[in-house]
Amino acid sequence: MDSFATVLQVYAGGLVFARIGAMVMLMPGVGETVVPPRIRLSFAVLMALLLAPLVSKSIVTVPSSVGAVGGAVLHEVLVGLMIGAVLKLFVSSLTTAGEIISIQTSLSFAQTTNPAGAPSSTAVATFLSMLGLTLIMVTDLHHLFIGAMAKSFDLFPFSRPVPVGDAAELAVRTVAESFKLGLQLAAPVLVFSIVFNLATGLVGRVMPSFQIFFVTSPLSVILGLSLLGLSLGGIAMVWTDHYRDLLAVFN
Repeated sequence: MDSFATVLQVYAGGLVFARIGAMVMLMPGVGETVVPPRIRLSFAVLMALLLAPLVSKSIVTVPSSVGAVGGAVLHEVLVGLMIGAVLKLFVSSLTTAGEIISIQTSLSFAQTTNPAGAPSSTAVATFLSMLGLTLIMVTDLHHLFIGAMAKSFDLFPFSRPVPVGDAAELAVRTVAESFKLGLQLAAPVLVFSIVFNLATGLVGRVMPSFQIFFVTSPLSVILGLSLLGLSLGGIAMVWTDHYRDLLAVFN
């Protein structure tokens, strides 16, 4: 009897680690590539050790075949990737806002003239992404992410099939919401760019001989970045509230 209980605990711990490890791999902050793999692995093992005694009661039998065990592990990995990917996709809203701001302030032109090859994102997009990670840690939103790990075993128990259709619908909706939110966060700079370009066009029309490009290019960058700096507080508050609402779905 004791040997069966030990095997059951090891099996439950393996399933929990499969799900938690997949979620930690996509967790904002801890799951970033800049974090050493040993730290991410240690964090996943620690969370699995903490959660395994709580969820092992729902497992009453251990599959007798290797294929059944592999299917159960794959099930947990898919559930972890589903939850982690949805939360990871929402963070891309800040990258979208940064790319829009870079385009409107002509800062994205540096990507095309970089002799070493264009980076994956502009400086503004990278800055806003780092701002999002800082907000997650400062406002303790990562605690809600850890709570989502524990709650996921109630929402998606071991015996429940992976809701592929619902997961796909949620992923599409999250992408749409993140793009819409990114556009809303960049709205001040976007409106400024429209008004500024209209004014530039009128000046160029009235004074054709005036070198309007050499005057408006630095002015567009200075005013656009100044407006971004003034709206950073609002961007942080709006994005944090939306991300907290998304985390509440899994808590």
